[in-house]
Amino acid sequence: MANITLKGNPVQTSGELPAVGTQAPDFELVAGDLSTKSLSDYSGKKLILNIFPSLDTGTCAQSVRAFNVEAAELDNTTVLCISRDLPFAHNRFCAAEGIENVINLSDFRSRSFGKDYGLEIIDGPLAGLLSRSVVVIDETSKVVYTEQVPEIVNEPNYKAPLYALLDE
Repeated sequence: MANITLKGNPVQTSGELPAVGTQAPDFELVAGDLSTKSLSDYSGKKLILNIFPSLDTGTCAQSVRAFNVEAAELDNTTVLCISRDLPFAHNRFCAAEGIENVINLSDFRSRSFGKDYGLEIIDGPLAGLLSRSVVVIDETSKVVYTEQVPEIVNEPNYKAPLYALLDE
C-alpha cells in the first residue's frame, strides 16, 4: 500500500505501482467510442500513462492539457490519460479543450486497472478513484518510469517521464 495525502490528510492506495524493469500489467480500459483497449493495442509504442482521479478537478484537467502539448513532440509515443470518468466525460472535455494528442481511457467498467497497477484509492473522500500517477512503458511493455504523486492535489513531474523515454 502506498501512503499519499489529499490536502494533507493521509489516504492509502490498494498497492504499489509496478516496479521499474518489470513487464507492465495488461489492462482492459474503455475508449471514447466504448471499445475495449488493452496493452497489446499499443504494441511497439512507447506509452506514457497519465493517471488521475477525475477530469472534473483543475489539477487533473491541467495534466491532460500538459501531456497533450508534450505528446505532440514525441516520436512513436502515445499518451494514455486514464481515470474512472465515463468515456462521455472524456470526450466532452477533449472537445471543449481542443485536446487531440492524447488518448483518453476509462477504468469505469472492469475497475481492474486501478487494482492491477496498485493505485486505487481505498479510503478517504476519493475512495474508489485512481491516485495521480505516471507510468512510462517502453516498446517491449517494460516499465521504465513510475511516479505516484504524494499529494493528490499536486501536479506530476511532466519532464521526468520524457527523460525516461530518452534514456532508453
